[in-house]
Amino acid sequence: MTQPEALQSLLEAVAAGNVTPASALDKLKNLAFESVGDFAKIDHHRTLRTGFPEVIWGLGKTPEQIAQIMEVMRSRNPLVMATRIEPDVFTKLQEKVPGLQYYPTARICTLVQGTIQSKYSGIISVICAGTSDLPVAEEAAVTAELCGFQVKRLWDVGVAGIHRLLSNQHVVTEADVLIVVAGMEGALPSVVAGLADCPVIAVPTSIGYGTSFGGIAPLLTMLNSCAPGIGVVNIDNGFGAAILAGQILRTAHKLKPTIDQ
Repeated sequence: MTQPEALQSLLEAVAAGNVTPASALDKLKNLAFESVGDFAKIDHHRTLRTGFPEVIWGLGKTPEQIAQIMEVMRSRNPLVMATRIEPDVFTKLQEKVPGLQYYPTARICTLVQGTIQSKYSGIISVICAGTSDLPVAEEAAVTAELCGFQVKRLWDVGVAGIHRLLSNQHVVTEADVLIVVAGMEGALPSVVAGLADCPVIAVPTSIGYGTSFGGIAPLLTMLNSCAPGIGVVNIDNGFGAAILAGQILRTAHKLKPTIDQ
């Protein structure tokens, strides 16, 4: 059954009283997608299901494909976001997609209707071990801001100079969720988790010498941490860390009325 026919049938069932509005909403969460050429199917209802729209993974896609996907998405979403967009790709996209914004360190480009504002309570603090880890850390920070969360940043406070972290301990104590990004041996999340009373999301990066194995060494360090309260995402996955942090805060927000009662 095509999408218009399915929607018509569902609406008629609601009007006849055979389907409740709540049940119809559940069905609509999985109803709408739109094909783009023969290379993509855009999930327009992801926001309804998960709280955040589908995001374009830029690597492996041509500028032409990314531009076509963005144009389809912009008519249905107040925010269109693409990750892992290198500067040369952005230059080509600018020629095809008017109004495009670019965050060069994070390698994220967006189409935004209006102004992005914080719409959820809670603070996500992003802590970065070294300057070389900044692209991943900024990917997390920018993603969290685009999701509507307040973000605080603390850069270049790795364990080789632990006094830099300790002199900024307020960033840890004020956070409701912490994202800690580190390469090399990946020890920073363990240190931070030992100081924090909130969830810590550890992000290993592929930065390091040969025995870092492209991020495997810090990944294993983080998975083997003796500090409780750490969750670990995949190597260089700043985006995934931000989405997880946002889901934690959104879930806490939904539970709050029940807790207060």
